[in-house]
Amino acid sequence: MHKYKRSPGSLAANGILYLLLAAVSLTCLLPFVHVLAKSLSQDAYVIANRVILLPKGLTLAAYGKILKDASILRSLYVSVLVTVLFTLLGMFLTICTAYALSRPQLRGRRALTFLCMFTLYFTGGIIPEYIVMSGLGLLETIWAMILPLSFSAYNFLIMKNAIASGIPLSLEESARMDGAGHFRILASIVVPLSKPIIATLSLFYAVGRWNAYQDALFYIKQRVDLRPLQLKLYYLVVQASESFQLEQVQVNLTNPEVLKASCVIFATVPILLVYPFVQKYFVESVMVGAVKG
Repeated sequence: MHKYKRSPGSLAANGILYLLLAAVSLTCLLPFVHVLAKSLSQDAYVIANRVILLPKGLTLAAYGKILKDASILRSLYVSVLVTVLFTLLGMFLTICTAYALSRPQLRGRRALTFLCMFTLYFTGGIIPEYIVMSGLGLLETIWAMILPLSFSAYNFLIMKNAIASGIPLSLEESARMDGAGHFRILASIVVPLSKPIIATLSLFYAVGRWNAYQDALFYIKQRVDLRPLQLKLYYLVVQASESFQLEQVQVNLTNPEVLKASCVIFATVPILLVYPFVQKYFVESVMVGAVKG
């Protein structure tokens, strides 16, 4: 057997490709490392701009200040609860809608799909949304952070295309011959065969909800116990910035930049821990569109 020998041009092209991939990876990794280093550094080094990639004067004082707030764990619980409910509801609506509108026997499915796509280009705006939320009585409730964005037209289109291209109609026809209905077909055929794309879209829903705080800022004003983690950390940073501006002479006051970095890390780590569990599904969902059966 003859071993395949790469030409010098191929080796050079691979080397350039690896360098480009390494550069892109560093642009994603280095900012996170920089923020982590700032969160673990003493205020004096951060103020002097001496912290780059390694912490200076290693300390956990900023994290201690965050955890001293007794309501921080309550906000963490609210964020987890909202994210879980939001993801479950969003995936339920997405899967059911995508299955129904991917069936050729449904009349008017193209018009309904267009109506879903229309929402990608035009929105009502913040003020009409607030009026609707107020009229529905959802202000100052946990559902104000779950119901409005629980259906994503973008995720719906991805799910619809995955079902239409990845699940043959012959499977549905054979199931119908055995007496299966739509719900049985959806639960026994569509969902099991769509696990990679379901895991991917679930992560999209979860990350989008976990990082969002603007809707809570508008809809949750009085109920402090319903503030999610991101909104709580936002108020914490604002208060620290105002105190720092008014009391710059106090040496023991945590620098706002250090506190901001600590808040970013504190809010990022929980959702970051989810990625290793769904990484294999990302690969499978990418390969679905790359391999022809």
